[in-house]
Amino acid sequence: MAKQTFYSRLTAKIIKSLTAIEENPSKNIGNPKEILVVRQHNQFGDLLASVPLLRALKETFPTANVTLIVSPENYFAVTKNEYIDRYFIFDKRKILNPYYFFSLWKLLRKKYDLAIVPVTVAISYTSSLLCRLANAKIRIGPAFLSGAKNDFDYFFDRRVSLDWRKHPDAHVSDFGLEILRPFGINTKDFTTNIAFNDEEIRKAKSFLTEKGIAEGKTLIGIHPGAGKPRNRWSMLKFIKLIQKLKKEYDAEFIITGSKADIHEINFLKANSPVKLNFFLDRTIPVLAAMISLCDLFITNDTGVMHVAGATETPQISIFGPTNPFNWAPLGVNKYFIRKSDLIDDVTVEDVLKLAEILLKPTALSE
Repeated sequence: MAKQTFYSRLTAKIIKSLTAIEENPSKNIGNPKEILVVRQHNQFGDLLASVPLLRALKETFPTANVTLIVSPENYFAVTKNEYIDRYFIFDKRKILNPYYFFSLWKLLRKKYDLAIVPVTVAISYTSSLLCRLANAKIRIGPAFLSGAKNDFDYFFDRRVSLDWRKHPDAHVSDFGLEILRPFGINTKDFTTNIAFNDEEIRKAKSFLTEKGIAEGKTLIGIHPGAGKPRNRWSMLKFIKLIQKLKKEYDAEFIITGSKADIHEINFLKANSPVKLNFFLDRTIPVLAAMISLCDLFITNDTGVMHVAGATETPQISIFGPTNPFNWAPLGVNKYFIRKSDLIDDVTVEDVLKLAEILLKPTALSE
């Protein structure tokens, strides 16, 4: 941790003197009708993993209105989520725009019975500050995260200590609820949720028609990219896997991705001997609709893994350094493979054997 200067210490003291709220140890939060959740920090996958928290709020307080503050990087995870009534995109780049600033201030100054800052892997000063600026009767936020103190816990009157070390293999959707459980807010359903409608299904089917893929053809989706290089399985292995699956099932392949995956996409285009269909740069609901049409979806440990996890499609997620017990999608026919911190320790045969089970559900009973 960097050494604090006299100026930084003085600034911190001034901020605390102006914003500190006295802690209230009570776990009684009444029956809130207006709830604000601030989750503009972390990435798309983290926000999607917060769906059970939003579900828990609605199950506990079914008549409450839930407003969610998100970011330009993660908002598409909840654009049609049934557990929120409104979302607002917090964009630091627009703060100096008078119209945007007024819209944000109007949102924050609305009367809320309860404001919450969920936490999974990091404590966000910005989210904590937004919660403090909100006109809320009760503010719930982190006091500690795995032993690290929140230096701005005084923004909250209800403070919760969270510790991954006590439950190292807890799923992120489960752990995320720890900030609400002391107040009697919980759910038994930890699955994620992405809504898509008939129009988005139509767009996905139209793509298949354009590519000449007949209905009833075995359809396998593959997402070869990942934001972190160490989470990317070898492209040569993806190509070899595709060849084997094509030979065994005469399958058609849908490759998903975006501009962020351009190197992987170009490599496949240049080197795959099997015809591939590239379904790129689509909205999350349309992407989820396409994945729902697949017989199997194979992906690296990345954001699209969570999109696929929100569908009913059988899925194989390939993991390296990340703990899959924390992050792998939950649900029927949702499987992961991990050998070590090196993702390429997973072999083509490892994935192929599991794919055979999922593509031939009767194999287990034969």
